[in-house]
Amino acid sequence: MPDRSSDGAPASGLKRVLSQQSWRFALGVALVALSAAAFAIAFRSALTFVMRAVADAPDVVSAMKQAPLWIRFLAPALGGLLAGLLGLLVARAPAGHGVGDVMEAVVLGRVQLSMPVTLLKSLASWLAIVFGGSIGREGPLIQFGGTAGKILSDRLALPAERTRVLIAAGTAAGFAAAYNTPFAAVLFVLEVVTGVVVLDAVVPALVATVIASAVTRAVVGEGPIYGQRAFHLQSSGELLSFALLGLIIAFGAQGFMHLLWFGESAFRRSPLRLPWRPAAGGLLAGAVVALLPEVAGNGYEPLNALVDGRFSLGFVALLLLGKCFATTASVSSGSPGGVFTPTLLVGGAIGFLYANAASIWLHIGPAGGYALVGMAAAIAATTRAPLMAAVMVFELSGDYAIALPLMLATAVATLVSRWLGRESIYTAELRQRGIGWEMTMEGRRIVK
Repeated sequence: MPDRSSDGAPASGLKRVLSQQSWRFALGVALVALSAAAFAIAFRSALTFVMRAVADAPDVVSAMKQAPLWIRFLAPALGGLLAGLLGLLVARAPAGHGVGDVMEAVVLGRVQLSMPVTLLKSLASWLAIVFGGSIGREGPLIQFGGTAGKILSDRLALPAERTRVLIAAGTAAGFAAAYNTPFAAVLFVLEVVTGVVVLDAVVPALVATVIASAVTRAVVGEGPIYGQRAFHLQSSGELLSFALLGLIIAFGAQGFMHLLWFGESAFRRSPLRLPWRPAAGGLLAGAVVALLPEVAGNGYEPLNALVDGRFSLGFVALLLLGKCFATTASVSSGSPGGVFTPTLLVGGAIGFLYANAASIWLHIGPAGGYALVGMAAAIAATTRAPLMAAVMVFELSGDYAIALPLMLATAVATLVSRWLGRESIYTAELRQRGIGWEMTMEGRRIVK
């Protein structure tokens, strides 16, 4: 009599089914990584193509700088209007989309991620960005990766547990394709999405990020996206200065999050509805872009200049205020997009200002190093993922010497931010839906 499994099925048949599932799952990991990389390349290439074709400029900031004042003012409003029109179609679909939805899909396995809705929101985000809205482009790339994981799981007939892992792998691939930071992409899934190190999720995420990063680097380039940096501590005592920076960043990041939440509340209370609400937000953002074109887009271009020390102290202060206001106007009004890169700019600006103030009394290193550490601390404070934030900026800068300041500042920023407020920028989104998350040694669990 043949060996049987606990449910009565022949053991050989069970092994055959598991073997087939493993091969289908491995194929799914490769396909989701390639899909995420291809989408990221297409998204960014389309932005660059339009900028060069319409404005003969390499990016949206350069395009806005050379545009007449009235175009700077009205273009974000037009982008918001177009995004709002697409939002009318998305609003009719039952599926939600965002990092919060990916978290819910991976941890609870109950969110139906729809590719048509994802593509509509990605197009809306692309339009808002190309017209000068102050939003990040990483949101659509991360969401597409997660949704691709769900679609491929359905096509490959994978069981529910492997579907959740493939969604996580797709999310990591999308993050890696957006920032060219494979280690941070895996940590994003572990710290932000799952909330616990699960080996079944780690290995597929590692493989997916390797494939997505390799494909993206082959097309876009291999170097750190913010350039190679050379950093060094003036003395071991300077670590105290970075700890203080983490403390200050925590308050600044909390202020930025509360500004975003205030903006959302204000727009919800307004009589405006889709598509006019995003248009109004675009008009407010355009008022800032008209005077300060550097706030257009996700913040990548001014971040590079900031780290290189090409901005004056007064200009950085204006840039910080302008970016906070313009991003709040764009995102809170309903234009789909991320706040991850804008948060990097906010943290970098605070770090730059802090270094210039501290240098009056202390012998410290260049302000660019503090801007890099500030970037990581701001991400840690808003996401409550200090390891991901530290590793990400380490990968972005390519500088090993900055590791200790990054680790210290992100730890301090996370601890203080948790003391100041219970929710991260992602769990707050879920809390609005009535889902409360609490971290335990077993991972995330739902609380009331």
